[in-house]
Amino acid sequence: ILLFMLAGCSDQTNETATGGTTSDPVEAEVVDAVTDIAEATGRLAEKLRDDKATEQANLTEGKAYLHINAEKPNVTVLETGLQFEILEQGDGKSPGPESNVVTHYHGTFISGEVFDSSLERGEPAEFPVNRVIKGWTQALQMMKEGDVWRIVIPPHLAYGKRGAGQTIPPDTVLVFEVELIEVRD
Repeated sequence: ILLFMLAGCSDQTNETATGGTTSDPVEAEVVDAVTDIAEATGRLAEKLRDDKATEQANLTEGKAYLHINAEKPNVTVLETGLQFEILEQGDGKSPGPESNVVTHYHGTFISGEVFDSSLERGEPAEFPVNRVIKGWTQALQMMKEGDVWRIVIPPHLAYGKRGAGQTIPPDTVLVFEVELIEVRD
């Protein structure tokens, strides 16, 4: 609306974005700025539509993956939606929510693409149990030192609608292989 108002304010000689003319360089700059803003707004709206479509695709693919994975033998599905499979059983102690743990992990998307891995870095990670995503917090407290689990984390127990920066898109199911090496209370 502002673009049309500005374009209609002058009958001078420079062409404006609406086909009008103006000889006032300031007015021409304002018209150009408004045009740039309108174009940027259009690009932003298109990106938001694309992001929404991506989120919907992530949810649909994730739900299908969770459904198929839940049917596999040896996969346990908790009421929260967390899924896990015990690959190796340890006999050490289990951490509490305030414990610090040392783990090795390999994190992938459902496509198998790796997004983070202490194994690939060659160094285990140490962190407090209650300072990670909900799916990890829940799984770790059920594990024992020496356990290796494959955990599948639905979006609401991972990063949900916010995602994690440029690395993990919103509404993404995450798959981890986790080895609980040590519990440090």
